[in-house]
Order: sequence, then structure tokens, then C-alpha cells
Amino acid sequence: MKRRQFILSLAGTAAAGLAGWRIAQVKGGAGTRRGNLPTGPLAKFSRTGWALGTQVTLTVFHDDRATAEEAMDEALAEIDRVEQVMSLYRPGSELSRLNRVKQLDNPHPWLVEVLQSASRLSEQSNGAFDVTVQPLWTLYYSRSKARTQPTEAELQAELAKVDWRRVEVSDQKIRLRGEGTEITLNGIAQGFAADAVGRVFRQYGITSALIDTGEIGTVGTHVQKDGWSIGIKHPRNQQEFLGLARLDNRCMATSGDYETRFSEDFSQHHLLDPHTGHSPRELSSVSVAAPTALQADALSTAVFLLGLEKGRQLIEATPGTDALFVTKDGRTVQTSQFPLIV
Repeated sequence: MKRRQFILSLAGTAAAGLAGWRIAQVKGGAGTRRGNLPTGPLAKFSRTGWALGTQVTLTVFHDDRATAEEAMDEALAEIDRVEQVMSLYRPGSELSRLNRVKQLDNPHPWLVEVLQSASRLSEQSNGAFDVTVQPLWTLYYSRSKARTQPTEAELQAELAKVDWRRVEVSDQKIRLRGEGTEITLNGIAQGFAADAVGRVFRQYGITSALIDTGEIGTVGTHVQKDGWSIGIKHPRNQQEFLGLARLDNRCMATSGDYETRFSEDFSQHHLLDPHTGHSPRELSSVSVAAPTALQADALSTAVFLLGLEKGRQLIEATPGTDALFVTKDGRTVQTSQFPLIV
């Protein structure tokens, strides 16, 4: 499962008074599926389900219930299609087949897109982001069930299978080179899914939506507020927010040491350094705001693994992105435009 979480600060009263709110002008682009774009008072519609190993919540504002419901139906169907391509837990998915047989001919374009994006980030992060860490995850998971930690010899054996450069990707073929190579898309697939849902909503003429697939995507801005207010989970106190961030046409993801951990002291968890096989010891969480959810998702993982200084350098070198860092000793550091409001 993907081990990161946002708690939405979209209170139940957020839709109060919506009858008086209107979008002054709405333009439908090419590919809009329905003609009844919002023209009257906007109402809030929500849908919650389970996908991608997490709870998925969709919130849209529209003046027509039928359009909103149809759009959410199609959005959930789109998420299911993403799982059919990228899930580790569906034996028939393209990702599962690739891990088994090591080669896919005529792969799904989504899988090509995600793996090419992953490869670029691996290069930019000097290998900190690496989709081939699956053998390490499998080792830690098996040892956690036995309540033990891997030995160094076991780690070295699995590390020999980890190298993002073993993945060859083209539109015609994907191949995994080397013995034991397996990949996971848990650091990028949820972000891709949020972006896919956003595309569906835009096709239906929806101009205001919040998407939670384990990562946060947005369409437009909140109809009643200046941006979407998102509560960022405190990495040590699960009942508190670390703070609120305001998203306006940006997406957000958080990577933290608290969601799936292999030691009680948070020192070993699901975020594994592909160079050492251990979890980094500097940060407790990283939240990234970016133009797309895919970017935010992948960068939050890469930055967590790089640590504060190198991670900040990567964020500052990536246009449109910002980050909030929380160190193990509780310090918070943020880049200049991170949208923290409290």
C-alpha cells in the first residue's frame, strides 16, 4: 500500500451558503463530454471508495447533480483502469506481469509515461528515487512479520538487485534487466491517478474539484474560499495537524516515516534508501506542492531520501514546486513559496 496521508480540512460546513455562489464565466474546452456546464448555483457532491491501497475521496462542485455523479462514476472507473496497469496487488496488472516475465511488448502508454517520468527523476536525484526498490520492501515486510530486522548480508543480497538503470522503456517494449529486478510504483502511481481523475473532471466541464487518491489533486480553486485548505498530518501526533496549506491549482503529497514502519522508534520504515537499504535518519516527513500530483508524489519520496539540504536543492531546481520539511527533532523548514497558512 501507499504509505502517506493527508487529512482534508474541508469541514462539513464548507458548502454552507453555496446557493449564493456562482462561477462568473466557464468555458468548455475540446473534449467536454456534456453541454450543461455550470451556469447556476454550485452544490457540493462527494464520493468515497477504496482503491490504490487507500481510501479515495472525490469532491466536486457543480450545478447539476447528474453531471457530477456521472463524472465521479467515470473518475472511479479511471482509477480502476490505473490499477489494472500499475497495481502490485492485482496479479493480472501490467506491472505484476512485468515483474514476473521481465518484459512487456506493446505496454500500456500510461505505464510508459510513468516509468519515463520515474527515470528522469532518478537521474535528477542521483538515484534517490528508484522504482526497483521492490526487493528491499519485500525483505523488510517478510522480516517484520517475524518481528526481526534484515541482516546486513540479506540487505546486500537484495541491494544487488536494485538499480533504476536496469529498466529499459520505450513505446514498444519495457524490459527489466538483471537477475531479481522488480519494480514498484508506490511512490508515483497515486499521483498519476489523481492527475487522471483531474482530466476526467475537466472533460465533464467541472471547474472546481478536490481529489484525494492518497495524494491530493485539484481542479481550479474552491468556489467559496481562496484556494483549497489542506491539513498536513503531524508526523508524531496523529490527532493533530502540523499546519494548513492552501492549494490553488497545485497538487500536494507527503512522505513520512510514520505510516508503515518496521521499528517502533521510526528509524526503519517503508522509505528505503536504494544505496544503503536503510531508511534515512534525518527527516520525519516532507510535503511537496507541485503543478501535478505525479510530480508531488514522486518528489516527496525523492526529497525525503535525499535529506534536507540536497532535497531543498532539488525542489529549488524544479519549477513550480515547493516543500515543507520536518526533521526528526521536530524542526520545520520550508521553501519560500510553500503555501503554509497556519
